[in-house]
Amino acid sequence: MFYREAGDFKTSYIDDSQTFPIKFDRYRYYVVLAVAFGIIPFLINDYLANALLLPFLIYAIAAIGLNILVGYCGQVSLGTGGFMAVGAYACYKLMTAFPDVSMFIHVILAGGITAIVGVLFGLPSLRIKGFYLAVATLAAQFFLVWLFNRVPWFYNYSASGQINAPERDVFGIIITGPNAPAWATYLFCLIFLTICALIARNLTRGTTGRTWMAIRDMDIAAEIIGVNPLRAKLTAFAVSSFFVGIAGALFFAVYLGAVEVGEAFGIQKSFLVLFMIIIGGLGSIFGSFAGAAFLVLLPVVLKVVGADWLGWPTDIVAHLQLVIVGGLIILFLILEPHGLAQLWRVAKEKLRLWPFPH
Repeated sequence: MFYREAGDFKTSYIDDSQTFPIKFDRYRYYVVLAVAFGIIPFLINDYLANALLLPFLIYAIAAIGLNILVGYCGQVSLGTGGFMAVGAYACYKLMTAFPDVSMFIHVILAGGITAIVGVLFGLPSLRIKGFYLAVATLAAQFFLVWLFNRVPWFYNYSASGQINAPERDVFGIIITGPNAPAWATYLFCLIFLTICALIARNLTRGTTGRTWMAIRDMDIAAEIIGVNPLRAKLTAFAVSSFFVGIAGALFFAVYLGAVEVGEAFGIQKSFLVLFMIIIGGLGSIFGSFAGAAFLVLLPVVLKVVGADWLGWPTDIVAHLQLVIVGGLIILFLILEPHGLAQLWRVAKEKLRLWPFPH
């Protein structure tokens, strides 16, 4: 009754290969996009932008990127924070060196630079995998943070070692700096998230995504049937790092405005994005959105309920958040390894059979 595919016939290969081949799904996403682009910008304020919407949009891009590498290609990575730092510092250097270039170009170029760095650090994946690859990417995380701390050129020889985003505008509308309106920063990040999600969705449904999943499921068998592991793994690292670099550039330039690499892009950032895809669901674009939304909303809800309503101390609330996240990760890994995305798939299956769900 609520969710039906019966009667939704395809009469051409083009219809059958659409990004969302089921009409109900397609219309649902159209409605979500219409609300996101046409309604929320008129209702947004600084609190909603800084506490909920901007972190969600940026972390969703980073989660999509990491999910491509871990969920679709099976290459474990703990260097997400370091690659976000590459995107942030690349964007900062581009903004200060080329002040007249559009901010869109700066963010895209920052993603491209991060993709190159990601490929370089992805080369060990050709020889090692599993726990050893995780350790190698963890070493990349520490090395990149150390590099940005120790080489003054990256932060333009600032005495504090901190980088600050200069004010930039797009079509006359300020999107970086303290004077940027909330709706402008929101729309700027939303545009990047929408484009990144569509690219990731189409990549994972095409030949490239199938080669990634073949490597993930059994790399030796994939190589026997003709999949090139070198190309598959390095393209996964490149695409993943590109998205993560874009997220890092937006995190620095649009959201925070000023960062210090050790505090903003430390190892905790890598684990945070990893927890998002574990809770949301590995190998699912929707799971990346769900995990990012959950971990962005959780501290806000705990603050409102615990600190504001119940009067708990803020340190207790912060520790409670860590306990809940840790417990949920254990719960999902044991009971539902595919995360919130799988729960959503089960709910859709029951809606297909309603009122007689099995």
